[in-house]
Amino acid sequence: MLTPYDILIRPLITEKNTSLMELNKYTFEVHRNATKPQIKHAVETIFNVRVTKVHTMNVRGKRRRRGQSVGYTRDWKKAIVTLAEGDRIEIFGA
Repeated sequence: MLTPYDILIRPLITEKNTSLMELNKYTFEVHRNATKPQIKHAVETIFNVRVTKVHTMNVRGKRRRRGQSVGYTRDWKKAIVTLAEGDRIEIFGA
């Protein structure tokens, strides 16, 4: 059984995700096997907010080369969480 702290790996802070924060949407890297209800419960438990929607996507690893050898970065899962009106997550900054 995954705990809420096992499900949320890290917040994703990019320029695009920062603009989504104005729409009350926050982006996280999550455990590959986490489901939408598990992600919702984890965010509500850790940050004490109300979640209205969860969108998930599996991100495939990119091909990378170092000289002659070719490899891939790891696959991972991303979740975009929409919070209820008036809720905010302060860890992302002011």
